[in-house]
Amino acid sequence: MKRFSSLSAIQRELTAGTTSCRQLVDYYLGNIERQQHLNAFLEVWADEARAQADAIDAKRTAGTAGPLAGMVIGLKDVLAYTGHSLQSSSRMLDGFKSLFTGTAVQRLLDADAILIGRQNCDEFAMGGSNESSYFGPARNAADPNRVPGGSSGGSAVAVQADMCLASIGSDTGGSVRQPAAFCGVIGLKPTYSRISRYGLVAFASSFDQIGPLTRSVEDAALLLEVMAGPDGMDSTASQREVPAYSQLLAPAGHYRIGYIADAIDNEGLNPEIKAALEGQLDHLRGLGHVVEPVDFHYLDVMIPTYYILTTAEASSNLSRFDGVKYGYRAPDVTDLESLYKKSRSQGFGTEVQRRIILGTFVLSANYYDAYYTKAQRVRRLIKEKTDELLRQYDFLVLPTTPTTAFRIGEKQDPVSMYLADIFTVQASLAGVPAISVPMGDDAEGMPMGLQIMAGAFREAELLAFATELVPAETAA
Repeated sequence: MKRFSSLSAIQRELTAGTTSCRQLVDYYLGNIERQQHLNAFLEVWADEARAQADAIDAKRTAGTAGPLAGMVIGLKDVLAYTGHSLQSSSRMLDGFKSLFTGTAVQRLLDADAILIGRQNCDEFAMGGSNESSYFGPARNAADPNRVPGGSSGGSAVAVQADMCLASIGSDTGGSVRQPAAFCGVIGLKPTYSRISRYGLVAFASSFDQIGPLTRSVEDAALLLEVMAGPDGMDSTASQREVPAYSQLLAPAGHYRIGYIADAIDNEGLNPEIKAALEGQLDHLRGLGHVVEPVDFHYLDVMIPTYYILTTAEASSNLSRFDGVKYGYRAPDVTDLESLYKKSRSQGFGTEVQRRIILGTFVLSANYYDAYYTKAQRVRRLIKEKTDELLRQYDFLVLPTTPTTAFRIGEKQDPVSMYLADIFTVQASLAGVPAISVPMGDDAEGMPMGLQIMAGAFREAELLAFATELVPAETAA
């Protein structure tokens, strides 16, 4: 069976009778089996996926199939699905099975998506390389000695290596967009609150957002359309009406586009990524768009601001994992205090422990105002400046990452790892939507990504514009 680039291509063949959902599932299962060395999947639901496929084939025959019929999807290991393991790639949740299905996952099932398995990620979604996973790193299909990015690394690799048509990840500070760039696929972070977080294991609640990784903008739009919308189980989910994103992909004339000069002139930016980005800007000028540099002088404070706030929220969210209620419990304990200490020190990995300690520190009485309160003020400044620019321009453009995928084990210094998020955290701090689209490979064959930001709840325009930038081989 050939490699499909979009659901519409699959559905044409389903309609023509040249393939079936069952054949598609068997095709993807075969690809997963042959590429186990990439460590993208932690668990494969082969029998369930085949059963789902058979049921959807019957629905297609009856003319009652949903809009996602034929789409085979993998789930990042932070999304709740009743009766299935939910481990956040951590020892802490070893053996835990979800007691309910999250809203986004249920909406996929209701639309007749086929769920094929649980995907590797950084532990509790904390990381930029997938190296903090309890199950070991996922590997980039373009070069298995390199990382796929994180935290949704397994999800990106699964799409990159054709183990499923799409994946559902989560993005806190770039965890969908950064691995999308490293793996040469499309990654969308919607506006904060656009998709319900009910059923998503919390890392930093004021940042976390579910988002799709796909091979086409069309599929990203359709998945957003299916998953978005109000939810009585999540009071932070937006009540706004959900547009038919998949039907609104025609670009609407010429746009005003601002590119962040501070990002392009950043000394840490890979020269090949800079050249590719400048080529894309010239391409946009050639299409008749207004393309201008804009100043954004908060670039150097975004990483400290982001990590102060997210680690503070993480230290609070992860306090529930204490060895008492569920998950890992240390065997060699003598009293309640040792139960807490040993269960958490043995159950959590190094990176998660580091972030809990940092978050607890910035929330402590002596340092709360000096760090946490100040970071909240800076976040407000970043949001206000971003919103101001997005009133002047339709879109802001910048690289997704400063470098291409680095080698596994290369970044031993946590700070250098955190700096890999320098271009993605702005959209997260401001709560606006952003998408990473491929812009070719470097001289070593490693993918590069271009990031586009739009104003809050302007995903329809963002996705339509992204269709002008996706290389032909990635388009549907």
